Amino acid sequence: MTAAETAAWLLSRDRFLLLTHVRPDGDTLGCAAGLCAALRKAGRTAAVLPNPETTDTYADYVAPYLAPADYRHETVVSVDIASTGLFPENARPYAGSVDLAIDHHPSYEGFAARSCVDPSLAACGELIYDICLALGQMDGEIALPLYVAVSTDTGCFVYSNTTPNTHRVAAALMEFGPFYRKVNKRCFRTKSLPRLRLESLLLSSMEFHDGGAIAIAGLSRAMMEEAQAGEADAEDMAAFAGQIQGVRISATLRELAPDRTKVSLRTDESLNATRTCALLGGGGHAAAAGATVYLPLAEARRAVLDAIRAVQAEG
Repeated sequence: MTAAETAAWLLSRDRFLLLTHVRPDGDTLGCAAGLCAALRKAGRTAAVLPNPETTDTYADYVAPYLAPADYRHETVVSVDIASTGLFPENARPYAGSVDLAIDHHPSYEGFAARSCVDPSLAACGELIYDICLALGQMDGEIALPLYVAVSTDTGCFVYSNTTPNTHRVAAALMEFGPFYRKVNKRCFRTKSLPRLRLESLLLSSMEFHDGGAIAIAGLSRAMMEEAQAGEADAEDMAAFAGQIQGVRISATLRELAPDRTKVSLRTDESLNATRTCALLGGGGHAAAAGATVYLPLAEARRAVLDAIRAVQAEG
C-alpha cells in the first residue's frame, strides 16, 4: 500500500498495538511513538508494546505511548521490522497476527496481512512522516520522535543512505521547534566514560584485511564488564570501525551469549551488505545489514569474513 492508502486503512480501524524490533534503535521507537501520537490525535486509541530492551537514550521519547498491562487491542501494526525473527520476546505471540507492517528494509519478509514498504527511504521515519501527513496530523509532539527516527538511522545525516528526501523530511520536522538541538546533543554529541572505554577495547580487538579495507571487531561480554558498560553505552557501536581511514567494509560482532553473536555490517558500494548478511541468516540494506549467528565470537569472525569473501567472489 502507498502512504495514502495506509492512512485510509488506519482510519478505518481502531485500538492499535504498535510493535518495535529487538535491540530497538531510534528509528523503530521514534516511528512507533510518532505514529501512536498521530493516531491518537486522529481520534483513535493506540499504544506501543513496551520493549524490554529500550535504553535510556530513547526511553523518554516512547514513554508517553506505552501500553498498560491491561490494554486490549484490535489492530496490530509493526514498524521498522523486516521479519518476525526480530520481534522481542513479548511480541512473539503476535507473529502470526500482524495486520499491517510499515518498513523500509529490502529484506522485508512479507509476514503481515498488509504492508506499506519503501526500500528507497533511508529511515522508516520518512515513511511514517508521509503517513502522518496523509492522516492529516502533524505537530511538535509527532515531529519530535520522527526526527529521532530519521536522524538516528542516518547517523545525523552522514551515512551513505541519506538522500535529499531525508533532508527535506528533517527540515520539515525541524520547523515545529528547536527540540532537534537536544536530540542531536543526546544522540550524537554525548559519550559516557564507559562508551569511551569500549571504543578503546574494540579498537584493540580489530582485525584488518585487504590492506586495511576490511575491519572486523569483536565486542565480548567480558569487555562490557571491563568497561563497566551497559546497553546504552554500546548503542550504534557498529559505526565506529567505519570511521577509520581506509576502511570500506566493517563488521562489528557483539557477543550476546557464549554461542550467540550479533553481526552488524557496514559497507560502501564495493560490497552488498544485505547479500552478505543473508548468507548468515540476516538482512537489511545494501550498505548496512545485520544477522545473529549461533556461534562463539571467534568462530563468528571467521564466518563473517567467509561471507564477505563469498559475495566478493560473486562480483
